[in-house]
Amino acid sequence: MSLLPALLLLAAGPAISDSAAPHTAPTAGAELIVERSIDDLAADLAAGRTNSEALVRAYLARIEAMDRTGPMLRSVIATNPEALSQARMLDAERRAGKLRGPLHGIPVLVKDNIDTVGMATTAGSLALKDNMTGRDAPLVARLRAAGAIILGKTNLSEWANIRSSRSMSGWSAVGGLVRNPYALDRTACGSSSGSGAAAAASLAAATVGTETDGSITCPAASNGLVGLKPTLGLVSRTHIVPISHSQDTAGPMTRSVRDAARLLTAMAGSDPADPATARADTMRRDYAAGLSVDALKGVRVGVLRPAGMSPDLARIYDAALESLKAAGAVLVPVEPPATPGLGAAEFRVLLTELKADLNAYLATTPAAVKTRTLDALIAFNTAEAGREMPYFGQELFIEAAKTKGLDDPDYRAARETSLRLAGREGIDAMLAKAGVALLVSPTRDAAWPSDPVHGDQPSGPSASSLPAVAGYPHLTVPMGDIRGLPVGLSLFSTAWQDALVLNAGYAFEQQAKARRAPRYLPSIDAGPGIEGSR
Repeated sequence: MSLLPALLLLAAGPAISDSAAPHTAPTAGAELIVERSIDDLAADLAAGRTNSEALVRAYLARIEAMDRTGPMLRSVIATNPEALSQARMLDAERRAGKLRGPLHGIPVLVKDNIDTVGMATTAGSLALKDNMTGRDAPLVARLRAAGAIILGKTNLSEWANIRSSRSMSGWSAVGGLVRNPYALDRTACGSSSGSGAAAAASLAAATVGTETDGSITCPAASNGLVGLKPTLGLVSRTHIVPISHSQDTAGPMTRSVRDAARLLTAMAGSDPADPATARADTMRRDYAAGLSVDALKGVRVGVLRPAGMSPDLARIYDAALESLKAAGAVLVPVEPPATPGLGAAEFRVLLTELKADLNAYLATTPAAVKTRTLDALIAFNTAEAGREMPYFGQELFIEAAKTKGLDDPDYRAARETSLRLAGREGIDAMLAKAGVALLVSPTRDAAWPSDPVHGDQPSGPSASSLPAVAGYPHLTVPMGDIRGLPVGLSLFSTAWQDALVLNAGYAFEQQAKARRAPRYLPSIDAGPGIEGSR
């Protein structure tokens, strides 16, 4: 018997043929929550205009109206059965004058590869449907300590998009296919697709995603959001279903830079169980405190112009560069370095670490989980092919199972090559040669159609790989849209410069004001949206 909590979607398929969803009535309590920032909600709570229990009820009603019916975004795998009781407790603390900070009583959704007390952690796979670990990942514990309410878990690309090279981003056997709120037949990108769609649709005040290479920044850009992949080691990875300890990290996905800064402030910190976070306590700060519209004045910014941009993307990027200049930035052209062999080296690292890291995580799961190794997962998927593999296979799992382990000299050489090409000879070399503080580039082109036959069909350049492989901070901020589909501006720098990229991103955001609320169109060729901006 499955132990998954209420409102779980056990979807048999992507369900993308019914994209002309019926009209949705205005959500109960929408005026409290839709397109409202964390600070907006906190001000309402402080003034007594609402309370946290009312916010939770409003978000749950919106999830029911937008995720389960209406446009059927399928972005939330499960809601937390304890969310209302958490809200009542925090309301009582507020009445007693005990405030934990800016997140006190604010509902947040976390990706369903992050362990959370009271909910299963499935990574989108039926193999983990009974993975009730009874533990909070340290980042979740930090959010709770800061006063956040864990509203539920978001859908994702199954196994964070590492099972197959032919996968369809946003699909999982547990949750079905996440839809993009800007055009329901378009990808929400992956693997943090549910976190992206849910934040865009105001199904929570903010969401948490995870990234190995592009899994925060792509869904954030594709869903009109701010997304931050922090410096590796700023946020703990303990009790998160892994791909790669060299590249994995969690980060905020929000509708504004200030909201991302609020969330990161709560999440960041050292964890004795994660050696990469040894410096985090000394490096973390109140990331919202330094935000200023003047943060870019006189700052030298390196401008990358990647090959393969579409004319529309190039036009929007040029407009974004003008906004950077208007905010005071000094723009300096930068040539990207040659990185021969980076992709192959990264791939070897990911597959080798997937086997080692996933086996280590599975060994800590409760007895109800029977698939306790990567080999067991492969066997499970084969036996359950009709439910687990109706659209794409598991060739990457099979290839990872053949790797020789973390002592393999070829793996170690690949990791050194990756770090050198992405870091010292990549981002660091560009910053030094041009004498700039940070770099900018388009995050990637607009969302492509979801396609269960051919899988993902992305086009154009992507900015994610260098900062992902190097472990450096990477922020994406909305910079415009192509026929209603959002695209983002990427800002990245060297290690531990998270505050720098957030400050620069905030100044750009305030200058450009490029984000638009989703309209839930069946397609980009459709007429008025299902619900408009509300």
